[in-house]
Amino acid sequence: MSDEYVVGDPDGLSPLLIAVRDAVARELHAQVALRGERIELADVPEVSYQVTVQVERTLSRLTTRGRGPSDRSKTVAGDL
Repeated sequence: MSDEYVVGDPDGLSPLLIAVRDAVARELHAQVALRGERIELADVPEVSYQVTVQVERTLSRLTTRGRGPSDRSKTVAGDL
C-alpha cells in the first residue's frame, strides 16, 4: 500500500484528478436535476457533451492560472 492512502488525501487522487472528478460530479448533479431525476438513454450523448464542456472549463481554468491546483512548481500539462 502506498503512503497516499495512509497520509493526505484519503481518495489517493492527485489535485488535478480531484478537480476533474468534482467537475464531473457537479455537471452530473445538474443534469439529473434538470431532467427530473432521471437520465434517459437518448439523453446520454447530450449529458456526455455537457460533462466534457465542464471538464474542459476546469482544465482551462487550471491552465490559465498556469499552475496545478496544489503544486505551484508544476504546470497542469506536467501533471497529465
